[in-house]
Amino acid sequence: MDFFIGVCMEEWDTVSSGKGQTGKVNAVEALTIRTSKRKTVPYDFGKDFYKFPSYLRRAAIAEAVGKVSSYRSNLRNWEAADPQTRGKRPGSPSAGYVYPAMYRDNMFVRTGTCTASIKVFTRNTWDWLEIGLRKGDVDYILHHCKNRRECVPTLQKRGKLWYLDFAFEETVELPDTEAAARRILAVDLGINSACTCCVMGPDGTVAGRKFLKLSAENDRLDRAIGRIKKAQRQGARRMPRLWARARGISDDIAVKTAEFIVRTAVLYDVDVIVMEHLDLRGKKRGSRRQRLHHWKAVYVQKMVTQKAHRAQIRISTVCAWNTSRLAFDGSGRVKRGRESEKTADNYSICEFSTGKVYNCDLNASYNIGARYFIRELTKSLPETSKQQLEAKVPSAVKRSTCTLSTLISLSAALAAAAA
Repeated sequence: MDFFIGVCMEEWDTVSSGKGQTGKVNAVEALTIRTSKRKTVPYDFGKDFYKFPSYLRRAAIAEAVGKVSSYRSNLRNWEAADPQTRGKRPGSPSAGYVYPAMYRDNMFVRTGTCTASIKVFTRNTWDWLEIGLRKGDVDYILHHCKNRRECVPTLQKRGKLWYLDFAFEETVELPDTEAAARRILAVDLGINSACTCCVMGPDGTVAGRKFLKLSAENDRLDRAIGRIKKAQRQGARRMPRLWARARGISDDIAVKTAEFIVRTAVLYDVDVIVMEHLDLRGKKRGSRRQRLHHWKAVYVQKMVTQKAHRAQIRISTVCAWNTSRLAFDGSGRVKRGRESEKTADNYSICEFSTGKVYNCDLNASYNIGARYFIRELTKSLPETSKQQLEAKVPSAVKRSTCTLSTLISLSAALAAAAA
């Protein structure tokens, strides 16, 4: 791939003139691949890579075009930024680790139940290599994936061994229930507590609450982060084993959190799982920035989406502004941490303006579910009806300030209008 990256860097004006991804790939091939009608090319790829499979070559070209296009875009943004605040110049693109897809019949052929052939570079040439598939893996596929479409495998290296990773596709039809008849699971993902869930109806009724703490896993993550901080204070820069351990613990927390959310959704037979739309870009600041750096909220949401769709459950997100900051009973802004004598340094609880102390994550989950129903109940209404409803419930006008009390008032107004 480094060969094609170099060609794209040198001839980007020509390559970028191609129409779409296919046009750019064809433009690179015109510069590098000799044919019967094109005897000479400026960069002869076949001279150094004899008999290189065309499928892998086109995949490498497409990847190189993407890397160079991203580099040129980042460089353009860097040059346009303020020289005093733009930071370090973007680095030149490199191949990195990209594992190829073994295209069926051309790169991969199933020769038996537990055997297959793959085309690889061996003995200084591209040749077919007979491999064996573990019987346990084959039995698992036959038992769990017989109703799914098998995609082409990818060749992956782990340690010193190479593996074939198989992906499967299945079609799931998601139910389309009316908003007034839905039951949702509102989820608030946290840094200290893994997640807090509440089951809610369209009138604001809370049918269930679930908490996931994972105290042991969080303690292990704190110790791993502490070792990293200690090594950094002693002048260490590269700590691959310490970082790998911290990442492994974070992944374990993410997997357990996603499984808990989907299991709770199936238990309560909900129609939609609602979470916050989190934007975690930018530099992390504060005393908890290391923990925030290892917080894999987006990874959890992706896993929940995949698992929920397999269980025929929809996924939705709402604005994350003020979900934890506003009290669900409509009493206004809450006090957390050192803002109140009742909460002190405990950020897991908050104090309402009425003096009541409540779980902060549970309060946020109520507001998350309320915002979803407010959006779904009002978006299909005619504009005139919506304006009349907002006149009766003014707090429903601005979505980022809506709370559970807003949903209860809105539900009562809708019921009165329908009567």
